[in-house]
Amino acid sequence: MRNSTRSNIKPVTNIYILIAVALIAGAVIPTQTALNNKMAGAVSSPILAALVSFLVGTTTILIYALASGERVASLADAKYAPPTAWLGGVLGAFFVASTIILLPRLGVVLTISLVIAGQLIMSLMIDHFGLLGLPVKEISVPRLVGIALVAIGAIIIRKF
Repeated sequence: MRNSTRSNIKPVTNIYILIAVALIAGAVIPTQTALNNKMAGAVSSPILAALVSFLVGTTTILIYALASGERVASLADAKYAPPTAWLGGVLGAFFVASTIILLPRLGVVLTISLVIAGQLIMSLMIDHFGLLGLPVKEISVPRLVGIALVAIGAIIIRKF
């Protein structure tokens, strides 16, 4: 079995760069959802729109991998991944398809606020129990308050 960390990757140590990347990644989610919704209208199906999204995404990441010098032959080592690691693609497909279905019914803000609330709740559980082999970070009152504020925000968004 191969080591999953690459020694030639330099860690980014500037916290501000990491924060900026996280904010951009967050901004991409509602944008992607809205664009995927447009594709759903064009192909008359949220499921087919998700398929198109994944085909374009797969092509994009393959081009990037080749251009950046990734050893594509290392993909053969995926056979050594634990069975649960393969579920990431299943969960990604569920996420994309469900947001395409939810967006026209709930609107962008409510859809994304509920997605974020779900992400925070699951993140709290993963941290607290050390699920999936991650380090334990116990539940704290400030963390619970933060999640409650997001949930309250989603409720307020729904009402107005």
